[in-house]
Amino acid sequence: MTDASQTEGSYCYRHPDRQSFVLCQRCGRTICGECQTPAAVGFHCPECMKEARASMPRVKPRVVTAFSRSSNAPVVTYSIIALCALVWVAQLLSGGAVTQALLYFPPWTATEPWRLITSAFVHSTSPFHILFNMWALWLFGSMLERMLGRWRFLALYLLSALGGSVAVLWLSPLTPVVGASGAVFGLFGAFFMIQRRLGGNSIQLIIVIGLNLAIGFVVPNISWQGHVGGLLVGIAVAWVFVLTRSPRKRNAQLLGLGAILAVLVALAVLGDITLISRVLG
Repeated sequence: MTDASQTEGSYCYRHPDRQSFVLCQRCGRTICGECQTPAAVGFHCPECMKEARASMPRVKPRVVTAFSRSSNAPVVTYSIIALCALVWVAQLLSGGAVTQALLYFPPWTATEPWRLITSAFVHSTSPFHILFNMWALWLFGSMLERMLGRWRFLALYLLSALGGSVAVLWLSPLTPVVGASGAVFGLFGAFFMIQRRLGGNSIQLIIVIGLNLAIGFVVPNISWQGHVGGLLVGIAVAWVFVLTRSPRKRNAQLLGLGAILAVLVALAVLGDITLISRVLG
C-alpha cells in the first residue's frame, strides 16, 4: 500500500499533474523537467533560483567601471581620441563645414574665442595627420593621466591646446591652424618636466621633442609656433603640479593653474587687439 504523503510528494509542486522524482537541492521540493535549473550539484527550483540571483553581487559593465573613481583606465585620453575621430569623420562628411566652424581662423577669435580650443580637435583631411597625433596622445596621454589623475590631465591638455593657439596668434597671426599638435607637445613638455623632477633619464625624450620641433621648421604647412606654445605651457603646468604634489597644497595648485589660464587669456585678448588694429588700420 502506498503512503499518501509519499505519493503527493512525487508530483511537481508547481504542476501537480506532473510526476517527478527530482528534488530541489536547496529546499527539497519536487520539481518537474520544466521547473528544473541545473546547478553545481543537482537542480534548483524557480523560487530558489530567484532568491540566489537576487543575492548575487551586481557586476557593472566594463564601460561603466572604467569611469569610476577606483578605475585606473585613462578614460580622458580615450575620450579625447574618440572625440577627435568623430570630428574628423564629420569634417569629411560635411565637406569642410565643420572644419571652418572649429579651426583657428584669425583675426576674428575675439568674437569667436572657442576656436582657440576647438582647433585642437580638428585635423586636416589627410589620415596621417590625425593618426600621428592620436598615436602620440595615446602613448603619452595614457601614462600622464595615470600619473596625474583625470582632472589634472584634462587641465594640462586644454591649457596646452590654448597655449599653442595663443603662440600662433602672436607668431603667425594670419595662418589658419588645425590639429592637436600643440596639446600633444604640451604632453611632451609635461612628461619631460616630471621625469626630470623625479630624476629619470630624459635624453630619449629630448631627442623625440627635438626631432618633432625640427620637422615643424623644415616641412611646410606645419605650425611650429603651435608646437612651441604648447610645449612651453605643458612645462609650466607640470611645474605647478610638481611644486604642489602634497594634498595640503591643493589650493596653491588651483591658483597656479588659474594664473597660467589668466596669462593665456590676457595674451589672447592683447594679441587680438593688436591684430585687429593692424588689419583695420
